Amino acid sequence: MLAAALWWGSLTTTGFIVVPLLFANLPSPALAGQTAAKLFTAQTWVALACGMLLMMSSRTRSTARMDWAAGALLFVFAGVLLALLAEFAVAPRIMARENLKLWHSLGSGMYLLQWLCAGVVLWKLTDRSLRGRETGPRRD
Repeated sequence: MLAAALWWGSLTTTGFIVVPLLFANLPSPALAGQTAAKLFTAQTWVALACGMLLMMSSRTRSTARMDWAAGALLFVFAGVLLALLAEFAVAPRIMARENLKLWHSLGSGMYLLQWLCAGVVLWKLTDRSLRGRETGPRRD
């Protein structure tokens, strides 16, 4: 569950707090864009590492793990694929300033979808964890 929390939290921090602050506070949009690109590259590697950890943890033979894996593994794969596509297919076009509006919109959409995938994985793991701890009402 820690990998899912790190993945979703790092996406949230980078995309919704740090990058907007860069554009608000750095002297030029070009400098903010270059810095943001480096942060998004780092975020891709965080997503890949967290996704791989989640995939490896789903490989255990226990029924409890297979239960979450059946519901969350598709979202792990989708999120990692989105991260890799954004990094290696979209980002080079943005950096080359090739049809910037189109590629930036596509990259932003892919980032949002990745954030949603990571959120679903975290929710499924948290929900599974909480259901496992439920004990009914106390009778003193």
